[in-house]
Amino acid sequence: MAATRYSRQRELIYQSVCASRAHPTAEMVYAALKPEHPGLSLGTVYRNLHLLSDEGKLVRMPFPVERFDGDLHEHGHFCCEKCGIVADVELPYDAELDTAAEDHLNCYVARHSVVFYGVCADCAHEDD
Repeated sequence: MAATRYSRQRELIYQSVCASRAHPTAEMVYAALKPEHPGLSLGTVYRNLHLLSDEGKLVRMPFPVERFDGDLHEHGHFCCEKCGIVADVELPYDAELDTAAEDHLNCYVARHSVVFYGVCADCAHEDD
């Protein structure tokens, strides 16, 4: 893929995702940047998030609402089924899962991702 030229808006969008631990949606990035950048459009945010993920600078996570992660190291995620929060799960990467999948599917596996679903501590306490 050919290198894209520098864009100040793209850089702002990238920095916003990287600074967030919330694994933001495009709408969250837009809401965070819009007050200081009134010329920014939601379409620009979507296009640049997809471009950045296509370039390997962000990870696109296809939850019910697409989210983005600026942390590129191998790690898992937790998604609360009640409030929708997404959080990092720091577990050692298990390369044996890649090997087991390769053996089962007779293919090459480059990597895998793990997502845990359940109810976060805050939502669990609401039920008490």
